[in-house]
Amino acid sequence: MLLRNRHNLKPEQAVHLKELLAANQSLLCVYVLRDELKRLWFYRKPACAEKAWGQWFEQAQQSGIAALQKFAQRLQGYWHGIVARCRHPLNTSVVEGINNTIKVIKRRAYGYRDEQYFFLKIRAAFPGIPR
Repeated sequence: MLLRNRHNLKPEQAVHLKELLAANQSLLCVYVLRDELKRLWFYRKPACAEKAWGQWFEQAQQSGIAALQKFAQRLQGYWHGIVARCRHPLNTSVVEGINNTIKVIKRRAYGYRDEQYFFLKIRAAFPGIPR
C-alpha cells in the first residue's frame, strides 16, 4: 500500500492508508516527501527542478529521520543526472530499444572486418537521432 500511488488504491486501501499515516508521523513525513521527490522527474526547466530539489533536500534534512537524511545525501550525488533528465527527457524504454537494435545489427555483423562500417550501419539504423 505504501509503495502504490494514491490514485491506484482501492477505496478500502485508501482508508487503511489514511489511518496508518495518521497514526505514524514519521511515516507520513516520508510518504509526503516520496510524492514530492517523484515530481522532480517531470520538470522541464532545470531552474524549476533546482528550486524544487533545494526545497525537498531541506525538508528531508529537517525531518529528523536519519534514514531519510542519509538517502537525501546520497541522492545529492546524482543531482546532475536528474537535471539532465529535464533537458533530455529520455526514458529507459527508448534506450532499451536502441540497445536491442544495436544488438541485432551486431548479430548480423558477424564477420565484418571494418569497424567503421559497423558504426555506419548503426548510424543508418537511427536516421533521426543526431550524434
